[in-house]
Amino acid sequence: MRYLVRRLGHAFFLLAGASVLAFLFTALAPGTYFDEMRLNPQIAPETVAALRAQYGVDKPLPLRYASWLNSVLHGDMGFSFAYNGPVAPLLVVRARNTLLLTITSTLFAWAIALPLGVWSAERLGRLSDRLLSWGTAVLLVIPDLALALGLLIVAVRSGSFPTGGMASVDFETLSPANKLRDLALHMILPVTALVLSTLPLLVRHVRASVADVLDAPFLLAALGHGIPKRTLLYRYALPAAANPLISLFGFSIGVLLSGSLLIEVVMSWPGLGPLLLEAILARDLYVVIGGMLFSTFFLVGGNLFADMLLYWADPRIRAESNAR
Repeated sequence: MRYLVRRLGHAFFLLAGASVLAFLFTALAPGTYFDEMRLNPQIAPETVAALRAQYGVDKPLPLRYASWLNSVLHGDMGFSFAYNGPVAPLLVVRARNTLLLTITSTLFAWAIALPLGVWSAERLGRLSDRLLSWGTAVLLVIPDLALALGLLIVAVRSGSFPTGGMASVDFETLSPANKLRDLALHMILPVTALVLSTLPLLVRHVRASVADVLDAPFLLAALGHGIPKRTLLYRYALPAAANPLISLFGFSIGVLLSGSLLIEVVMSWPGLGPLLLEAILARDLYVVIGGMLFSTFFLVGGNLFADMLLYWADPRIRAESNAR
């Protein structure tokens, strides 16, 4: 319990620090939402000044941050100038879509990386291992943008997959089974792009972690007792190499989340990425801050989940935590 409370405390302070930095950097950026209104001859300068005063843009930075914190406590997370409403409802819908994409990509990436990494570690130094290493090296040097655009070109020329969006035009008229199928078809391209972008990193780490424990005395003894190699790899070697992989799991969520924001923009997925881009271009301050805070929350949540898995998997951490 103390381990969980300590990790929750770290997560809270990290989120608080991220909110301060996000508010500070966005507030210090040049320009505001109302600057373009000054260029419009049909809008009087007095009207612009009244709007700035109404929304508190002309207040000192500490007062604006305190006002924003108060809105966070009330569940609004500030006011969107462009959408003329509270920020939280805008972000919740987009964050749900981003979370769906990120979680699905994470599960697929690890489901592929674990058997591939174990297989490569078992064949360490052989031709098959070198071919896999060359393949992951090629994927590592391909930028995420180029990968996403390449998949879009393939989809456009083949006509096999939807090339953008999250649902078809007639989505509401479909049956529940067809709605699920339509959603799955729209997820194929962005999920594939995200999985291919993070798969080389995961495979290489799994390979290195499992290869480090294959020469351990207890594994050599188990091999000498005639235990089948498949059982040896997945029942003994993989759990022994789990600690760094569990820590990598939390990191991979952050990598996929940051990558998903770009993929969402390229593939028109209605997540946080397009909303953040529109808010940055429009200088919609509180939408930018809210989007950055939601992204940080997902990253912190992923690492917190990895810490809990590590606590459950490693008795040494439980003993150390109970001894304090």
